[in-house]
Amino acid sequence: MISFTIITCTYNASKYIDRTLESVRGQSYPHIEHFIIDGASKDDTVKKVQTYAYDSRYPVIVKSEPDNGLYDAMNKGIQLAKGDYIIFLNAGDVFHEEDTLTCVAEKLKGKELPGVIYGDTDIVDEKGIFIRKRRLSPPEVLSWESFKEGMLVCHQAFYARTDLAKQVSYNLDYKYSADVDWCIRIMKEAEKQGLELMNTHKTLCSFLEGGMTTQSHQASLIERFKIMAHHYGTFTTIRQHLWFVVRAVIKR
Repeated sequence: MISFTIITCTYNASKYIDRTLESVRGQSYPHIEHFIIDGASKDDTVKKVQTYAYDSRYPVIVKSEPDNGLYDAMNKGIQLAKGDYIIFLNAGDVFHEEDTLTCVAEKLKGKELPGVIYGDTDIVDEKGIFIRKRRLSPPEVLSWESFKEGMLVCHQAFYARTDLAKQVSYNLDYKYSADVDWCIRIMKEAEKQGLELMNTHKTLCSFLEGGMTTQSHQASLIERFKIMAHHYGTFTTIRQHLWFVVRAVIKR
């Protein structure tokens, strides 16, 4: 049976962690494991996740220690993962439906395991109420070159095959947008190995508005420019950013 490793990275996340834990607990699919990588929180995040782990019907591992930020924590989670696919679901983020993973597993029956499984994302507020669909939507056919147009697939709706993920660590030189770089490199590795990137045609997660990237918007944009220039070339990146400006003006 296909199995999933869910990785939740936390730091002082007590305000939002409950609904993420409840969302994972509520999944109808049984073949999952959940790693909670905490950066030595000073609130009661660890107490909450330890209680959750004690009552869980599936394996839950809680690791709490100082780290070098979110992407360092994600790297730790990747190295622990044993499932076929890795899913990042951080505090405040939830699966879109209780049967999300069941539906994904059904789509994989009889197939060679794709390098990436992807889908759409809803944006919700702090109460979990729908605000809007994500501005950038996943393309029908995804490739590593698709991200020239921006991060078309949200990190939480991008399920990487674990064997690929273990070969591609997050680059800790990036503080805000290492997820963009990581997704591109995962897709490059999948292409190199001739692996499909499978569109589920489903909304996979609900993402809490106002994450780390939103809170550090300008620094994130600068990093994203550097990442795009690295993967696609400086000229192409400048051209694309000029188009982003024109597109924004047209849509007003």
